Amino acid sequence: MKRLSYILLISVLISTLYACNRSKKQNELIIFHAGSLSVPMKEVVKEFKKLHPDVKIYTEAAGSRACARKIADLNRPCDIMASADYTVIDQLLIPDHTKWNIKFASNEMAIVYNEKSRYAQEINKDTWINILLKEDVAFGRSDPNSDPCGYRTVLVSKLAERHYHIEGLSEKLLSKDNKYIRPKETDLLALLESHVLDYVFIYRSVAEQHGLKYILLDDEINLKKTELAEFYGTASIKISGKKPGEFITKKGEPMVYGITVLENAPNKELAIKFMDFFLSKAGMAIMEKNGQPSLIPSKSETYQYIPDKLKKYATQ
Repeated sequence: MKRLSYILLISVLISTLYACNRSKKQNELIIFHAGSLSVPMKEVVKEFKKLHPDVKIYTEAAGSRACARKIADLNRPCDIMASADYTVIDQLLIPDHTKWNIKFASNEMAIVYNEKSRYAQEINKDTWINILLKEDVAFGRSDPNSDPCGYRTVLVSKLAERHYHIEGLSEKLLSKDNKYIRPKETDLLALLESHVLDYVFIYRSVAEQHGLKYILLDDEINLKKTELAEFYGTASIKISGKKPGEFITKKGEPMVYGITVLENAPNKELAIKFMDFFLSKAGMAIMEKNGQPSLIPSKSETYQYIPDKLKKYATQ
């Protein structure tokens, strides 16, 4: 009888621990996001937790393509994926890992520097090419196969060659300072702050969020204007595809961020609740404040698959 009572007690304890652990899991959320979303995502999470203090949210920043690889190749648990380029979700996660995508914000390319950067007093939108090509100047960019900012930098160089009619410009820029290529654009900020680098190709929003000096580029090359989409599309780059040995041809286009909830999200209900807040006026106000203009509501090619609660943030 004592043995039976002991077994029953152990069973109750195990069941209680399991229930507690399950309850804990139901209040956890895992978000993979682009490095350029680190600042606004942190603020959104903070505001969401004021409304839901019992929720634990784990965020992980990386290049958007690297985020997608963690899901598609490494099978990492993830509830929400927010990409600096909506096509990363389209090309690497749809249809196997999610069926829909909501476009939510825009951005533009810029070049950041600080007061100790060489030729800091001389650089502007008319002189940046000559200054970056100087032997005593070092600039950084991110990896095109890991990060949209990386392939967007390549596209900027090709568009600049066309726009300014400087033959061979793209090759000259892209063959310089390759030892400073990093997985995501925000990885380069420490090198800038320590004066290893003089300049970095990065998003305007990141420059503003970190209080950095920056120069804006002509609209013909900054990937900002929707009315220049046709010209942007004249530049392209080949980047890695879904499988080893496969490649995707990425054409230039206006910058658009995308976000989705994964099909096998550990906590899909909570993920949709967070998305509802993130895409609301309150969430988009945080994005706007951090230099990333809202595109809500935006046209979605996957509208039919968007959860009903989130359809209001997209159009057909």
